[in-house]
Amino acid sequence: MRLPLLPLALLASTITSLAEHPPVCLTASQLSIATGQPSLVLMSSGSTHIPVWSLSGGTVGQSVTGLVSGLPSGCAAVKIEIVVTSTDETTSPQFEDVYRVHLSQMVEGAAFTARNHKGTPVRTALPAGPLQTRTITLESYYEVVPGAPLAVRIQREPGDPGDTFIRPTGLAMVKVTPVDVPAKAHVVQEGGGYNSWPMLQAIGDKLVCVYTRGKGHNISEGGRDAYARTSSDGGKTWTPETVVTSSPDYGEVPVGKGLDANGAMLLWLRRVGKEWHQDLYRTTDGITFTLVATPKLAVRPMQITDIFSVPKVGLMALWFAGDYGDKPTNAWGTVTSSDNGASWTQTTIESGLPKNQWPTEPAAVHLGEGRILAIARTETGPAQFQITSTDSGATWKRVPTLISDVFCSTPNLVLDAKTGLVSCYYYHRGKGLLRRRVVDPNSVFDHPGQWPASEVVAVGSKSTFDAGNVNATFIGGTHYLSFYSGKAPETAVLVSALPAPDGGTTPTRPAGADQPKE
Repeated sequence: MRLPLLPLALLASTITSLAEHPPVCLTASQLSIATGQPSLVLMSSGSTHIPVWSLSGGTVGQSVTGLVSGLPSGCAAVKIEIVVTSTDETTSPQFEDVYRVHLSQMVEGAAFTARNHKGTPVRTALPAGPLQTRTITLESYYEVVPGAPLAVRIQREPGDPGDTFIRPTGLAMVKVTPVDVPAKAHVVQEGGGYNSWPMLQAIGDKLVCVYTRGKGHNISEGGRDAYARTSSDGGKTWTPETVVTSSPDYGEVPVGKGLDANGAMLLWLRRVGKEWHQDLYRTTDGITFTLVATPKLAVRPMQITDIFSVPKVGLMALWFAGDYGDKPTNAWGTVTSSDNGASWTQTTIESGLPKNQWPTEPAAVHLGEGRILAIARTETGPAQFQITSTDSGATWKRVPTLISDVFCSTPNLVLDAKTGLVSCYYYHRGKGLLRRRVVDPNSVFDHPGQWPASEVVAVGSKSTFDAGNVNATFIGGTHYLSFYSGKAPETAVLVSALPAPDGGTTPTRPAGADQPKE
């Protein structure tokens, strides 16, 4: 079988851009059948021929494999990308296909199955027509043993409900790019217990980190108090710990933050005991916190999340309520304040939701002209929700995204005023990876399937629920990310710093990546 040639300019443009290190490329001719019966065919035009593996859109279990050697001695991990195309005339963005990577390493003295990794299925929309190239990231950070051969197996997943394109696609190349370890995070607080669930806010050039400490992963334990530290040097050093709240009969956890109309920090703090309270505090220095309000709300939120400003509305935050059970008793909505936080009005957007349709721990940014973009956690998977409003929060639309390299973890958004880019941060629990996706919000506002691939910007504990909950802020051109990491009963609160994305094509290195490790 001979297929029309993929335009060489398009192919070259996708495979010659280098990341941190030059990629190792496996062409179709360097891959072999692993499972099923995929076909090695030629894409041809005149006297030029390019081999591709034809992967069926109807037959489950087709995969090809190859072996990579010569990984540089200093690399910590690899990124796996595939270059695919379609020659079918029905190719259209209304269809999606799904791929997965399987990885393992041949390490001396160990079974080659010992480091086996089964990647998350990655779903992407097809291009506008045939013969166009897509470069799809299947894994952005797989830790490797330098020098050991790496086995890569690529499988299309037509049995996945997300794979709606029933025609074959062509796998032209696999790219394996060595990746450096991200810069070491700064320690805010470690030792003394289960330090967790931090909120991070910049007040001018000062960082304020508020966190909670208890004995374990329990929001209601008495003696779980809230603390704060500040930093004036980008998180490298922190002031002594101060107590924000301490009630022996309540578990006190910071759940949201933001700025008021005057530039002071606002902090939502949840108190759980015999009663539930959502308290709002204000601080101008990160040391002294003053109680502003304890709203009486008709629907009791599980959390009220980060505060942002919406012109002609005032301050706004999203909330969610429910019991994490399977009954359709879950809800979410907004709270707004027109008096700089003194009083709040609650609006329910959706109620009676089953758990698989329940957006939790949402993060939002106002893009201008009444447009609000939010990303929310999902409790059942497979992908996070995108929630949008075009009328300053009066009405909303909720749809799933393709962001699936995450597990039960909180998203957080940063809008860069200079570039207009939105960074979506989230911690991949169980993998120990803090990920970022950078996008022009105009490209995804009505197209939630077009979020680009993630990059790993920090690493932490792989303990499933003893790490995570990223919360972000910025000072100038630097993003600061707080999260917690460890293993119960001892966890630490950390802060990573990295440059804001510049909108160019140069891969972003974490801030301090060229500095000696602390």
